[in-house]
Parts: sequence; C-alpha cells; structure tokens
Amino acid sequence: MVARVFIDGEAGTTGLQIRERLAMRADLELISIPEESRKDPGARAEYLNAADIAILCLPDAAAKESVALIENDTTRVIDASSAHRVAEGWDYGFAEMNTDQGDIIAASMRVTNPGCWPQGLIAAVRPLVAADLLPADFALNFHGISGYSGGGKSMIADYESHGNGANMFAPYALGFNHKHLPEMTEYALIDKAPLFTPSVGNFYKGMLTVVPLNLSGLARVPAGSEIHAALADHYASVSGGFVEVAPLEGLKRSDSLDPQVLNETNRLRLHVFANDARAQAAILAIYDNLGKGASGAAVQNLNLMLGVDQTTSLTA
Repeated sequence: MVARVFIDGEAGTTGLQIRERLAMRADLELISIPEESRKDPGARAEYLNAADIAILCLPDAAAKESVALIENDTTRVIDASSAHRVAEGWDYGFAEMNTDQGDIIAASMRVTNPGCWPQGLIAAVRPLVAADLLPADFALNFHGISGYSGGGKSMIADYESHGNGANMFAPYALGFNHKHLPEMTEYALIDKAPLFTPSVGNFYKGMLTVVPLNLSGLARVPAGSEIHAALADHYASVSGGFVEVAPLEGLKRSDSLDPQVLNETNRLRLHVFANDARAQAAILAIYDNLGKGASGAAVQNLNLMLGVDQTTSLTA
C-alpha cells in the first residue's frame, strides 16, 4: 500500500530536506499543496485530512493550527516544531531514547520530533540517570555549537550575506530561558533544567554538544569507564538505531571532534572523556542539526510509523 504524505511547510529548511529525502520513494505518494494556497486554512485542511501521515514543518502556532484542522481519526502526524514536545497525547520521536521507544513511535498517531539541541543532552544524560550513575537532581550544565541553518531562513540569509565576516562563535539564549528547556528536563529524566548556553558558528550545518560533569559532590563517584559502559550498553540494546558510542580514549584533542564530521548522515555519536582522579568527565555528542537533529529524525519516525526499515532514505 502506498502511503500519502503531506509536508505542511515544505518550503522551509526542514521541509525541503524531508521532501528531498523522500522524493524517490516508491512506497509513498507525496501530496503537495499549490504555492498560492499554502496560507489558506481551507486548502491546508483538505490536504491534511487527505494524508495518511502529515509532517508539520511550521512555526509553533501554525503547527497547532494544522493539528486543529484535522477532522478525521486516520491522519497521523509528525510535528517538527516545538509546539507539542511535552504535550499530553504526543509521543516523543527520539527512537533511541528507550529500548521500546521505536515501538511506541510505530504505533503512535501523534509524534513530536525532538529538537536538535535536546537530543545531545538526552542522549548523554538519560541512560546515566536510568542506570543510577547520576541522580535526577544533579546540577547539569549543557553547551555546544551548531551551524547557522538551525536558525531558519532569516539566520541563513544573515550569515550568508556576511560571508567570512559573520560571527564565528555567537552565544545566544543568555537569558537562560530557552524554549527547549522543558523538553530537556522531561526526557533527560532530571528534576530541574540545565544551565544551557548554546552558540552558533559560521558554518551551515552540523553540531557538537557538551555535557561537563563535575562528579566530586556525589556520594558515589562513577568512573569514566562506568559512564562509558552505561551509554554503550544502552545504545547497543536499541534495535536499528543511529546512536553510537565512540571507544573510551584518553584523547586531549582529535580531528574527529568536529561538529561537521557527521553531516549528511542520520548518526549521532557520543564521546566520553574522564579524569577519575579529579572526579570529572564530559560527554560530547556530534550530529547533523538538519539530519538527526531535524529532517533525518522526521524520516526515521516516518519509517517507524510505516513499518519499514529505519534506514530507508537515510544515510547511516
């Protein structure tokens, strides 16, 4: 059976990437609204209700409007906005988060795609909390750098207009109230939001996130090898996933620690570094903010919902 897929917001950065990944699929029929009707609620409602799966690549308010326009009980939804990340009735679309998350997504009517930044934190922290290596009330810091495509069309245009003169390292969200904080807190299994300091670099896509861990205040300090083993064991137990854990190495620097090294793939790679004598560790995550961080994750969720191999249309 050929599934009808409607990308609401297909002209945006994420929508274009999803459409490109799905264009050659024989098991899908991509239905596309005429450009002149994209802002017409009546026309959008027609396409949304005709779809087997609707993928929303819209601002939050528009995504909520699209969901409200669906009047049947058959159209399934993948929302790539942040509108429903912690909303009741929506399943979180990070398939590697739990051993059964892929099955939950496969059976779901409403899937909320993860944010790019939260995936780095959740991938690094959730297995450690679940394994009792970190307490849920641990005071977390989280920082990193992402390509400017994560800011959407306006940021892309701004960076590309400045060329080499654009800011090479631009911290933002310095009011410490980023909209991804509720999502990070809920799915990382932590009691309070991390201190989150994101930044944008002068490159199109790719990202590297860091969770530094000052472990000295814990009643029991886990060794770096325990942290690494907990992460490796968790992701080895997830069938068909894209998250991998690099070998535990005593590196001080490496060319592999490059935010762009996994671009054009759907992979997310974790690196663990530790100094047991100082009771300190850091977990780095590297992935494509437009791949696993956005369009790749949406296609992976679509594949799960259709019951096809997760790697279909994706580069592992």
